Amino acid sequence: MEIDYLTNLFIIIIGFIAGFLNTVAGGGSLISLPILIFLGLPGSVANATSRVAILAQNIFAVTGFNSKGIKLPMPYSIFLCIASLIGGVIGAKLAVDIRDALFNRILAIIMILVVLSIVLEKKVKTDHRSERLSLRHQVLGTFAFVLLGIYGGFIQAGIGFLVIAVLTNVNHLSLVKTNYVKVFAAIVYTGVSVFVFTLEDKIVWTTGLVLAIGQGFGGWYASRWSVEKGDVWIKRIMIVTVFALAVKLWFF
Repeated sequence: MEIDYLTNLFIIIIGFIAGFLNTVAGGGSLISLPILIFLGLPGSVANATSRVAILAQNIFAVTGFNSKGIKLPMPYSIFLCIASLIGGVIGAKLAVDIRDALFNRILAIIMILVVLSIVLEKKVKTDHRSERLSLRHQVLGTFAFVLLGIYGGFIQAGIGFLVIAVLTNVNHLSLVKTNYVKVFAAIVYTGVSVFVFTLEDKIVWTTGLVLAIGQGFGGWYASRWSVEKGDVWIKRIMIVTVFALAVKLWFF
């Protein structure tokens, strides 16, 4: 696929928006992935190519959170990374072997289900309750992250909302800390999916790296912005994002 300079600029802008949304809330891939398909990439190739940018986004986002002094819950975050790694390998292998037509149908269904799950949720439970990091809650969260890793390795789109649901409901983490754990664990399952897709020659590297420029900067900016603004603004971004995605899915 030949890409001109104007298209490159467009991809970078889309990448920034996707990186910002993915870091603050979720759903950025529901924007970037259809754009890559619209630009001519087969569904499975677009899915694989987008992971390059997502990996860059998560690395830059972790750097941004760390620069603001946010601390990860340890060793729980390591357990979640290991769980994500196991699930990511399974999910990426599933994505490699799927036909493009079937992938596009699954993507459409998942996009609708993810948006409906967020719209029907009454609220994000992130009040001032203490964090729940007992052995039972860590085991439950770790098991959930195996499943999230499978989903993330397979398709990625909308996983941010699902991760937020797990960490806020199971562990009562604040949205800021939830987003930090989210991007930290995502480096693992995204990294392994990039490795698998590279071996299977599914990645268009020129497009992926251009998208990574915008998405990496978007992730870095969003991580620092979210720490400064706190949970209230993150909730507002989530509401706007869900509404916009719902409109997109309904009318387009």
